[in-house]
This record gives sequence, C-alpha cells and structure tokens, in this order.
Amino acid sequence: QVQFVESGGGLVQPGGSLRLSCAASGSIFRIYIMGWYRQAPGKQRELVATVTSDGNKNYVDSVKGRFTISKDIAKNTVYLQMNSLKPENTAVYYCNWLVIIGTTDRPLGSWGQGTQVTVTS
Repeated sequence: QVQFVESGGGLVQPGGSLRLSCAASGSIFRIYIMGWYRQAPGKQRELVATVTSDGNKNYVDSVKGRFTISKDIAKNTVYLQMNSLKPENTAVYYCNWLVIIGTTDRPLGSWGQGTQVTVTS
C-alpha cells in the first residue's frame, strides 16, 4: 500500500506563504483522487483540496483563491501551495488518496505523521 510523508510546514506570520509536499512511497499515476486534509486542535480532520488523475482540482470554500494543489507524477509527489495564510489555517496537514461518494469523502490510505502549519503574529 502506498504510504505518504508530508513536509514543508512551519511557523509563518499572517499573510505569509508555505508550500507543503507529500511524497508517496509508490506511484500515484493510477490514483484517481489525491487530497490534502487538515486537523486543527479540537476539530475533526477536514478535506481541504483534491486533484484528480486528469487534473481537476477542488477546494474547500475557505481556501479558494489562496491555496493551490498540484502534483508531479514523475516524483510521486503532491504539493499544496498556501498563500495569504490566516491564523485559522493553523493545523496539522496530511495527504491521502480518497474516494468521494456523494458529498462524503473517504480516505483510503494510512495516515502519515502530517506536517504542522502554525500561522501567528
């Protein structure tokens, strides 16, 4: 089973940027949907952004226009470029592959350790 290792998090001021990386242990070429999730303290893990095998991208409303998901098939890596960061974006960010059934997402892989993003002045 493909495993994921997230990196790129850190401490940033409001308005700053970070680029997260998700390195897969195997090929992501045939994975239909890859996604970035986040879990803020005291909250449930939520799906933030997805990219399909044919390049379609979707985002949760709160990050539209600020976050961009992308992937590099040759490197088996998925990225999340985060701009104009806000304190409410503080969370541990994870990647996974998933399916979407109706309006419900179902992550299918094992969770990595995630990468901490902290936005504070």
